[in-house]
Amino acid sequence: MTQTYELATPEVMLVYDVRGPLPAPGERPPLMMVGAPMDASGFASLASHFDDRTVVTYDPRGIGRSVRRDGDALYTPDRNATDLHRIIEALDCGPVQMFASSGGAIGALSLVSSRPDDVSTLVAHEPPMLTMLPDAEDAFAAERSVQETYDERGWGHGMAAFLDMTSWSGEFTDAFARRDASDPAAFGLPIDDDGSRDDPVLSGASNPITAYRTDFDALVAVSTRIVIGVGARSRGHLTGRTSEAVARALGSETVEFPGDHGGFLGGEFGQTGDPEAFAATLRRVLDRR
Repeated sequence: MTQTYELATPEVMLVYDVRGPLPAPGERPPLMMVGAPMDASGFASLASHFDDRTVVTYDPRGIGRSVRRDGDALYTPDRNATDLHRIIEALDCGPVQMFASSGGAIGALSLVSSRPDDVSTLVAHEPPMLTMLPDAEDAFAAERSVQETYDERGWGHGMAAFLDMTSWSGEFTDAFARRDASDPAAFGLPIDDDGSRDDPVLSGASNPITAYRTDFDALVAVSTRIVIGVGARSRGHLTGRTSEAVARALGSETVEFPGDHGGFLGGEFGQTGDPEAFAATLRRVLDRR
C-alpha cells in the first residue's frame, strides 16, 4: 500500500510517497529513492523490487506535484538537501538508507555533508558533478552549447544534443563542437518546436547542480557509509567519468551497476534498463557491511 503525504513549508509544498508501513524502532530503516530533476514516478519499477521493506520517494521542489513558493526557478543541491531533511524528520523513524541518482545524488551528498545523522548508507548513482573533471571548462562549454540548441530549436533538438553530450566518450575537445548533431528523429524525439523553454535540464535551471562541488573533507569524516555507483555502460562517458572522480575524492572506488545512467528504469520516460538486475545489485550494496 502506498500513502501520499504533503509537507508544507514557506518555500514549497513537498509531496512524498511511502510504500508500506513505516518501521518500528529497531527494524530495517526506510529506503529513500531520490532523483533530480526526476520526480518520484521514475522509481516505480525499481521500488517494485523492494516490496519487503518501506520505500520512500518524493518530487523535488518545482517538479511534479511539489509546488514551489520561493519565487525562484533554479534547482540547487542545498535546497534539495534541506527538503530531504524535512521529509526524513517528518518520517520520524531514524536515519534512512538512500539511493540517489543523477542530480539527486548531488543533493544527497550535500545532505550527508551537513546532516550525516539523517542517512546511514548513501548509494550515490552517477552524480553529474562537472566541476570534478579535468576538462571541466570544456564540459561546461558543451553543456552551454546544448542549452543554446534548445533555446534556438526547441526540445527535440535540445534533447538530441543533450544525449550527444552524455554519450560522448572521453574528454570534451573541439571535436564535440565540430560533430554532426544527431537528428532528433533518430531517438524518437519530435522535430517540431512547440515553443516551450522550461525543461528543467535543457533550460539551464539545473546548472547549479552540475556546477556544484561538495565539501569532500566533511564527507570523508562523516559516519554515513557512502558508495558511488556507476553504470557498466556509462564507463568513459560523462556521468561515468564524474562518478569515478567523486569516488577518488572520497578515497574509494566505484561500484558497478547494470546498464547506464537510467539502468534502473523499466519503461519510465520511454527508457528501459534492467530494474530487476539493478535492484539485486542495489540490495547487495545496501546489505554489505
